[in-house]
Amino acid sequence: MKKDHLNSQDFDLWQTLRQETEQAVQSEPLLASFLHQTVLRHQSLDSVLAYHLSSKLSSPVMDARALFEMYQQALCCDSNIIEAVKLDLLACYERDPACDEYSLPLLYFKGFHAIQAHRINHWLYNDGRKTLAYFLQNRSSEVFGVDIHPAARFGHGLMLDHATGFVAGETAVLGNNISILHGVTLGGSGKESGDRHPKVGDGVMIGANASILGNIYIGEYAKVGAGSVVVYDVPPHSTVVGVPAKATGKSANNPAKEMDQSMDFIDFMI
Repeated sequence: MKKDHLNSQDFDLWQTLRQETEQAVQSEPLLASFLHQTVLRHQSLDSVLAYHLSSKLSSPVMDARALFEMYQQALCCDSNIIEAVKLDLLACYERDPACDEYSLPLLYFKGFHAIQAHRINHWLYNDGRKTLAYFLQNRSSEVFGVDIHPAARFGHGLMLDHATGFVAGETAVLGNNISILHGVTLGGSGKESGDRHPKVGDGVMIGANASILGNIYIGEYAKVGAGSVVVYDVPPHSTVVGVPAKATGKSANNPAKEMDQSMDFIDFMI
C-alpha cells in the first residue's frame, strides 16, 4: 500500500526524491556514480530534469552541455513547465502500480521523459525556435519511441504509461489529469491542413493501441477501450470501444486515476 503523501502539508517532493536516491545508492553501489550524476549533485528538480534530458537526447551533432543550458533556460523562463513536471511525477506515483517511489519516473520511465522533453520543445516552438524544436522532436522520437509534434498542447498531471508508439499531431490538445497507454495515436483523418487533431478533456483514460482520428472531442472523464478507433466525438463520462468505437454506457467516476481498463458492468449501463 502506497503512503498518501500527496495531501500532506509536510511533503517535500524534492527532498523525497533525494532521500529515495540516497537509499538507492546504499542498496546498489554499482549505480552510485549514475545516481550522483543524475540527482544527488544537483540542487533542484529543474537541474536534475535538464541534466537527465540533455544526457539522453545529446548526439554527435548536439552537445550535451549546450542542451543542458538550453533546458535550464526554458525551465527558468517558464515556471509552469516545472509545476507540470511535478504533477506528472505525482500522477505516475498515484496511478501506476509498478511505481512505488517518486524517483522511478524521473530516473527510468521513458513516457515521463518523453512528455517533459515535449514540454520544452513546445516552449521552443512558441518562442520562435521552430528549427530546434523540430530537431529535438526527431531526436525524442529516436530515443523514446514516441512522436509528438512540438505544437501539440499538453496539460498537467499526465501519465504516459510505457509510451512506445505514442503519436500526437500538430493540433492535438490534452487537458489535465489524463492517463494514456502505449501505442495510442492522436492523429488526423486525412491530408487536410489546419485544426485536424483530437482534443482530449480532463480525466480521460485512453487504452493501449487506441487511435483517435480527426478534429474530434473526447469528453471529460471518458474512457476509450484498448484497440478502439474513434472518429466521432465522445460524450463526457462515457465509455467507447470497438472499430469504429461506439458508446457502451457510463465510465467510472475518474477513469484516468482508477486505471481500470476492463469493460465491467458499469461500462454497459445505459
